Amino acid sequence: MKTLNLSFKLSAFFAALFLFALVSCQKEGSLSSTETVAVTEEEAVTYSDESTQAEASFDDVEDVSMLAADEEGETSLNGRGTETNRLFPFVELRLRLGPCADITVSPNDSTYPKTVTIDFGPDGCLCADGKFRRGAIVIHLTAPIRRPDAVMTITLDNFYLNRAKIEGTKIVTNLSENGNIKFTVQVVGGKVTHPNGRGYNYDGIKYVKQIEGGATRQLRDDVYSLEVRSKTEFNNGLTINLNTESPLIKKMICPWISDGTLKIKINSRILFLNYGAPSNGDCDNKALLTWNNGNNHRLITLP
Repeated sequence: MKTLNLSFKLSAFFAALFLFALVSCQKEGSLSSTETVAVTEEEAVTYSDESTQAEASFDDVEDVSMLAADEEGETSLNGRGTETNRLFPFVELRLRLGPCADITVSPNDSTYPKTVTIDFGPDGCLCADGKFRRGAIVIHLTAPIRRPDAVMTITLDNFYLNRAKIEGTKIVTNLSENGNIKFTVQVVGGKVTHPNGRGYNYDGIKYVKQIEGGATRQLRDDVYSLEVRSKTEFNNGLTINLNTESPLIKKMICPWISDGTLKIKINSRILFLNYGAPSNGDCDNKALLTWNNGNNHRLITLP
């Protein structure tokens, strides 16, 4: 049974049921900005696009980290080989990233706590999934991530995804019990800065539950349902709130969310991002942003 095993990679994606419930008790307006920053319709669309980019950027860091943590936990439980002192090291992670990243584990044995470092180098490299990464992702684990109560802390060392610099800390706590896979994921002090200096701060919490693939040991059949609540604050003081309108669906085999809808609130303006459109839930890096009761729309490209 893989139940508490491979659930966490993509799951990192998100915060636990009880935490989500706690946050949901807040009035939606409690995370909203004061309406001191006037926003035109076109600006609202642009801000929504950028806020979505921030969400996807932190999800990517989480996704890669969860893959690394889950495969490291598997190796710790099942032993290491003699030739490289690792048993089939990071197979799924290598399929995702290719050969360009230097992956190290310390201590490189079955004991915990331990640190996994994924270093893309100071010049970066184009990974197998088509994304350019630079700098390092540093993962600290208190225990195998499949184990209830395990905590994973993700920090970033001069890390770039494509051309944007990503900063902040992610804390993932495994709250699985009685065969039910769930965990919390919190972004603390998140920040995204683009080459032109435009940037924003980001904080978010999520919860995840596995809905498919829990009965097998392979990773590729895992599917997760996600609930999201996040806040993006731009340099001009404007705050955007994202909340799940319908559960987001994340498949292990897909680098992006493939279905579900986010509600985007900017002052009194409401927009929706549909991850299932235009491809009806197939795996791609597109999502459809709509506003004015669906009368206006723009196709968004995710990082």
